[in-house]
This record gives sequence, structure tokens and C-alpha cells, in this order.
Amino acid sequence: MFQNRTYRSLSKRKGLVAFTATVKETDLHIQARSNLTDTAVRAALRARDMIESYGRTDPAFLTSLAPVNAKFPVPDIAMSMIEAGKLANVGPMAAVAGAVAEFTGRKLLEDSNEVIVENGGDIFMKLDSDAVFGIYAGDSVLSMKTGVRLQNQGSPVALCTSSGTLGHSKSFGRADAATVVSRSCALADATATALGNLVNTEADIEAAVEQGAAIPGILGIIIIKGKSLGAWGDLELVRLS
Repeated sequence: MFQNRTYRSLSKRKGLVAFTATVKETDLHIQARSNLTDTAVRAALRARDMIESYGRTDPAFLTSLAPVNAKFPVPDIAMSMIEAGKLANVGPMAAVAGAVAEFTGRKLLEDSNEVIVENGGDIFMKLDSDAVFGIYAGDSVLSMKTGVRLQNQGSPVALCTSSGTLGHSKSFGRADAATVVSRSCALADATATALGNLVNTEADIEAAVEQGAAIPGILGIIIIKGKSLGAWGDLELVRLS
């Protein structure tokens, strides 16, 4: 598992309390109005239990690298992963980190009007003001030099990043960062994986961005490979110092 998450120390938001919640392989970094560790752990446990329980009834859900059909009854969190996988043309587990982040975040919103839940580079958030997020892109010269400003729109949003050059997640590409914005954290996660799979060289960026832009529910895309960057959507890119 990729453990070097020093970028978390750079993400402190004024007015929010930072804490972590760890459940098996799930390692969440959370910011909320107060320390809600117990609530977060219970939510993450519940999310994992539903995913694992459904996976025992349909093993392909846990192993397939291609989209699968639902075998009812299916928990809502598993359905969100299945639907995201179909839209992005990947297996449902490509959406697991985002799905768990959103499930946990929505539970925390019952006790905190602002929440940021980060799960291995996949972020679910509900904030009352604009926020700038830097993009960690490994050894790229653009890593943490490029950010995206997300405007407060009164509802939750997700920002998920996949990389083929760092981390423990499965990727068939070599993108330094494929970042996707969506209202659905599961969809953003699955799409980031799918687009990252398409990028092996800087020449692949344009086609990957075009493919992602055609997926319903995607609000924005940023892909970084080496010294090149491609972007699409209603995004405000920010140069970071």
C-alpha cells in the first residue's frame, strides 16, 4: 500500500478539525467542524460491510476489470459503483475508494455542515466557500504547481485523482495524474481510473480528455503527464507557488 501521504499536511482548512479514520485498508483523512472519528469509523465499517457482503454473492463485482450487471438485491453503495463502472467502462472496484469516501462524508454531514473526506487521493467534500486543491502528480514538474479552484455551489462535489506512476491502485497507463470532478465520487473515481489507463505518453492526453468529456455526469478533467497538461470543463486552474 502506498503510505507516503505527506500531502495531507498541506490540506488544513481554516475552521475545520482534521482527524483520521482507519478501517482495514481504508485510510480516511477527514476535516469537519468537530472531531467525528467515531462516526466516521462506523460509517466506513458499514460501507465496507455492504460492499464485501454483496461481493460474496457476486464475486465478479470484486474482481472484474470490465463493467458488470447488478444482481439484485444490491446495496446502494454497490449500485453506485456498478453504475459508475458502466459509465466509465471499468470494473466496479475502480470506484470503491470514491464510493466509501462519499458514503462516509454524507454520514458526517448529519453533524457538520462542512466536510472533506479524502481516501487515497479521492475527495468528497461539502464546503461553504470556494477552495483550491493542488494536484499531486508524482515526479512531474507540474506536481503541486497546478491547482483547481472549486466554487461553492451549495451541494457536495467530488474530486478524484488516479496515477499510473505512484500509489497502489491498479492502472494500465502511465499518467502522472488524471483528475476528475463530478457530483458523484464513485463516478469521479471510476472515470479517473479509466482516463489514467489511456495515457502512456503526453501524446495520449488529448484523446483521453475527449473520452472523459463524453461521459455523462463529469464536470471537469485535468490530466498531467510529464510536462504536459490537458483540461476540460468549467474549471478554474490555479498556479500554485
